[in-house]
Amino acid sequence: MSDAWRIIEEELSKPSLFKSRESLMPEHLPDKLPHREEELRTLVSYFKHLVHDPGSISQRVLIIGGIGTGKTVLSKLFGKLFTRMARERGYNVSYAHVNCHRNRTLYNIIYDIARQTGIPLPSRGLSAKEMFDVLLSYLEELDQYIIVALDEFHYFASLSHSESVYFLARTYEAYEGSKRVNFIFIASDTSKLAFLDPATEGYLLRHIIKLEPYTSIQLYDILKYRASLAFFDGVYDDDVLKTIADYEGVDKGGSGNARHALEVLLLAGDLAEREGSKRISVEHVRRALSGLSREIVAISDFIKYSSLHELLLLLAIIRLLRRTGKREVRMGEVEEEYRGICEHYGEIPRKHTQLYEYVQSLARAGVIIAHPSGKGQRGRSTMISMHYGPLDQLEKYVVEVIEKRREIGS
Repeated sequence: MSDAWRIIEEELSKPSLFKSRESLMPEHLPDKLPHREEELRTLVSYFKHLVHDPGSISQRVLIIGGIGTGKTVLSKLFGKLFTRMARERGYNVSYAHVNCHRNRTLYNIIYDIARQTGIPLPSRGLSAKEMFDVLLSYLEELDQYIIVALDEFHYFASLSHSESVYFLARTYEAYEGSKRVNFIFIASDTSKLAFLDPATEGYLLRHIIKLEPYTSIQLYDILKYRASLAFFDGVYDDDVLKTIADYEGVDKGGSGNARHALEVLLLAGDLAEREGSKRISVEHVRRALSGLSREIVAISDFIKYSSLHELLLLLAIIRLLRRTGKREVRMGEVEEEYRGICEHYGEIPRKHTQLYEYVQSLARAGVIIAHPSGKGQRGRSTMISMHYGPLDQLEKYVVEVIEKRREIGS
């Protein structure tokens, strides 16, 4: 028997602390949302017309809140349960959740809506508005209504032409037929939409659900619920949960980020299991906190949908800032660092124009800060900085993501 076989066999024979590891993952959709009941109730009230007077209006609701306040999970749970109850009452209502970071154009958004609702659309040959007309025709023929959640809408709004945002926000304004498409716009805060024209901005701000950061008591309740799903009995105690909740609670100086709190609990469970411990201790939590920065959690969603060369450029920025110790670096320096990284990985570097677009994309997502060099500096350049840290942990994380991405050939 080989050593590798023996190691794998030994690890597989060890009992696990987890009964449902995925219950702590960011993409997990739980059956209930502690401390978001009122927001869920409000969301339902905005869409009641779909089971009382369907087609009478096209509703627009804006959900805003910081990272880890439950925007995405609130919308998804609402969509799952509301559409099921509507169908039980005889109304054909569907829900589509579109990530605007992954789908960065109006065309891709409309195509993804159709894909999720099972409506066949041609993949090419039509404009975005023609695609939407075909989508509406199918909905009319099927007597179907849809609720479309546009997640990270501020990213799409900052990237797209104003007419694309206007089209989504005010599609049915002059339409007299049955209104079959409704929207939930999800953004981090209203300031990210401030560049819109006043009419469109005002239209989006009519119905707002604002999610505040979680307090330590609220986070404790969330952790207790998720831990009961994730771990076997006797694996953790209240001190473990309270330590995480007190660290992250907005009333205790934290950011009130439930996602980060759950990731800390997951990592603490992994550390305990790797050591062969039968219980998760507060010390496991401390070690998890030291190894999982809030900043990594904050940019993980952006990284998830970024291209390989966006990640290589981000790595160049991190390494250059870390090595030089400067507050900000020039675009030219970043490009030189990026070319060296491409050489290391055997990748063909992108041209300046494409790299500049990547920089703008990173800046729009809030991962970096980019601005033109000011007066008194020799030559005109784009200056780049980051407020995230520690940079060594960020560098390690981005390198891991790059290497995994290259392994699967994307």
